[in-house]
Amino acid sequence: MRPNNAISLPAIDDKVMRKQAWQTPPASHVTGKARERLLARIKQLLDEKNAVLVAHYYTDEDLQKLADDTGGCVSDSLEMARFGHAHPAKTIVVAGVRFMGETAKILNPEKRVLMPALEAECSLDLSCPADAFSAACDAHSDRTVVVYANTSAQVKARADWVVTSSIATKVVQHLYERGEKILWAPDRYLGAYVQEVTGADMLLWQGSCIVHDEFKASELRKLMDKHPEAAVLVHPESPQDVIALADIVGSTTEIIKAAQTLPNPVFIVATDRGIFYKMQQAAPGKTFIEAPTGGIAASCGSCAHCPWMAMNGLQNLAEALENDGPEHEIHVDPEVGLQAMKAVKRMLDFAEQLKLNATGKANIASPA
Repeated sequence: MRPNNAISLPAIDDKVMRKQAWQTPPASHVTGKARERLLARIKQLLDEKNAVLVAHYYTDEDLQKLADDTGGCVSDSLEMARFGHAHPAKTIVVAGVRFMGETAKILNPEKRVLMPALEAECSLDLSCPADAFSAACDAHSDRTVVVYANTSAQVKARADWVVTSSIATKVVQHLYERGEKILWAPDRYLGAYVQEVTGADMLLWQGSCIVHDEFKASELRKLMDKHPEAAVLVHPESPQDVIALADIVGSTTEIIKAAQTLPNPVFIVATDRGIFYKMQQAAPGKTFIEAPTGGIAASCGSCAHCPWMAMNGLQNLAEALENDGPEHEIHVDPEVGLQAMKAVKRMLDFAEQLKLNATGKANIASPA
C-alpha cells in the first residue's frame, strides 16, 4: 500500500520495462591479445581526438581502469560531469547511462559528449516522463521541486534543485528549516529515507532503481548471520527494510569511504557490484560480498549489476571514438540545458558553501 504522501505514477508498464531491461544484452567481452590491441587503440584515439574518458563506478572494471590509466575520472554522475568541465579536453566520453551523458552536456554545453551506448537507460529516468512530471509540478505549485540526478534534462529543467544521494539530505534539511514543502522525484526509497532523516513535508514520486529494488531484507538477514563480522553498507535507493539493516547508509562515494575507514574485514554491499573495483583499491585485503537479491518476492537470483551499465564495453567505446558520429553523441536542447543548469548549479553552490561554512548551514537563498 502506498503512503498517503505518494504521487501516483503515470501509465507506465513497470513490469514490461523491467523485463526488457534484464533481457538487454551486455556489451561484447574481449579477451587476450584482442583486448590489449583494443585498449591501445582507445588510448591512441583519446589522445588524437582530444578526449577524456569519465566512467561511473557501476561500469565494467576494464572501463574504470582505462579511465584511471588515461587521466580520466571514475566517480558518480555529478563528479563525472564536473571533472569533464574542468578538464581541457574538447570531447567528454561518458561510460554510463544516458542521463549521465545529458548531465555532462548540461554542465559542458560547449563540448562534445559521446557515449558508447546511447540506448543505455535508467529505470528512474524512464519512470519520470517530463510531461507527466511537469503536470505534477503544476498541480503542486506551492512546493519546491527537488529531483534526483537520475532524471532527464527536461525533468531537471522543471526542477528548482537537482541533488545526488550524497547531498540530498542536506539540501532538504536546508529547505525544511526555511519552511518549504517538497515535491520529490523520482526515487521513492531515497525520498522516504530523506524524509525520515529530515522530517520534511515531502510528496514522493513512485520510481525505483531496478537494481537496488531487488535487494531483499529477509535474505540479507541470513547472510548477516553467516558473516557476523561483516559491516552492511547500503545505498539509499534500496528498499526501506534493507536500509534498516545497514551499518552505513550512503552514496557510492560514501560507501567506498566506509570500506576504507571501518575496521571490519568483511563488507556486505547493497549497491551495484561494479563498485567493488574502487572498493578493493580503497581497502585492499578486505572482502566484499554482494547483498542478496534472491529469495521470496525476488525476480532474479543475482541482479546486483545494472543491465544498462553493462551495455558499455571496450568495443563500443572504440566505435564511439572511431566513428565520431551522431549514433554516439549526446545532444540537449540549449534552452532546456540552460534551465536545467540553474537547478544543478544551485546544488553545486550549496555544496561549495557547505565546505566553507563550518556550521554546515549554507547561506543560500531558495528559488522564488
